[in-house]
Amino acid sequence: MRYIKGLVVCALVVLSACKEEEKALAVTWKTSTEDAVWTNKTYSKNTADSKPDATVVVNTTAQQQEITGFGGCFNELGWDALAMVTPDEKQQILNDLFNPETGCKFSLCRMPIGANDYAVDWYSHNETEGDFAMENFSIDRDKKRLIPYIKEAQKINPDVAVWASPWCPPSWMKHSKHYACKANPEFNDLPEEWSSTEELVSRFITEPEYYEAYALYFAKFVKAYEQEGIDISAIHVQNEYNSAQNFPSCVWKPQDLGIFIADYLGPKFEAEHIDSEIWLGTVERPQLERVTDVIEYGNAKKYVDGVGFQWAGKGAIEAVHATYPDMELMQTETECGDGSNDWAAAEYTFNLMKHYFENGANSYMYWNMVLDETGKSQWGWKQNSMISIDSQSKAITYNPEFYLMKHLSAFVAPGSVKIDTNGDDEHAIVFYNEIENTVVILAYNDATETKDFQFNINNEQITTSLGAKSFNTLTVTL
Repeated sequence: MRYIKGLVVCALVVLSACKEEEKALAVTWKTSTEDAVWTNKTYSKNTADSKPDATVVVNTTAQQQEITGFGGCFNELGWDALAMVTPDEKQQILNDLFNPETGCKFSLCRMPIGANDYAVDWYSHNETEGDFAMENFSIDRDKKRLIPYIKEAQKINPDVAVWASPWCPPSWMKHSKHYACKANPEFNDLPEEWSSTEELVSRFITEPEYYEAYALYFAKFVKAYEQEGIDISAIHVQNEYNSAQNFPSCVWKPQDLGIFIADYLGPKFEAEHIDSEIWLGTVERPQLERVTDVIEYGNAKKYVDGVGFQWAGKGAIEAVHATYPDMELMQTETECGDGSNDWAAAEYTFNLMKHYFENGANSYMYWNMVLDETGKSQWGWKQNSMISIDSQSKAITYNPEFYLMKHLSAFVAPGSVKIDTNGDDEHAIVFYNEIENTVVILAYNDATETKDFQFNINNEQITTSLGAKSFNTLTVTL
């Protein structure tokens, strides 16, 4: 009898130990440094008695905004760069960006309406002056580059959503009759008398027939793409509506943009039964009133589904989120550097990600996914890209920001939520996937030496050493 009791006690002890073992958090870990990218590491709890260098407290019930996706921009120069490599290499690059199993898993991407600064040259979808009925509207130019680019991505991931924004309306809709707002003899032929960097003054001709024609232009764009089998998920009405550039651009007075949305574009989409959302984007200034002056005009708020931010717009997102807490927000174009494509650029981008997600962003866009080695636009602007292709040697380089984006987008699925954290959390962004019951931690050790990080997740501890200057994605199954 005593022997049987002993067996029962032993069984209970073993069962209890098994249950404790079952409770142990399962952790997968990817890390990247400047010298070794996208490396698998095996997690083993740091059992040293010393106090960790940083402690981040995570409570999965402290849920904030839902995450809707990650992506980049389909640009003409990107497609031309892809044409320089072999078909197999091109396919591999596209897989690395869009494959929903092994790639960056991009699912929400941008495209221009007409030319942007990374187009081959200036064009719009209707340069016939006075064609208010848009009889000469055409997307034939896009069939050469942008539409093939998008369709190749959607072959890999059919769920890739595409949103679109113009850098400039048809040039005849502007007072200057020119695509640029700032003269630059090296890059455009805008007469000096039309060159001005003044803000809050509309370059668009704010007369009813022009407003009506421009609303029709947007409607025709969405419908033309639908005919090509591409749904436009959203229209961001004007790229950087405060910025006069030497490349395609159009400054708007915010109230005039409100008039266009409330009295013309919104009603046009309603009348034509167009499902594409209308967003106020892209905001590139920190002043809250440059957003509210648009949204609060008339019934514009009825039509505005979200607000997109880039560059100095990062200074406005916190106030906009506080003012419109239920409105969806997007980081629309990560600050794209000067063509350095180095580790420092990735460090800078991590801090941008941290800022935007801490202030309510639901999605995050890179800018040029692929460029040649120069990174130059046709208007002299040199920028970073996730992937570079050398036009002479055809060598393909995956730049540090490719891996940083993948550290986030490959693990944080749409539908996940941002988690509010506390403690030493300045170098960590945390998300929770309720369906999979997983916590995803993007952590950056910015020190030049290894540091011990402790993550307290619902009172369970993950303690490990993160390498010097390393990006780390820890996926914790609860």
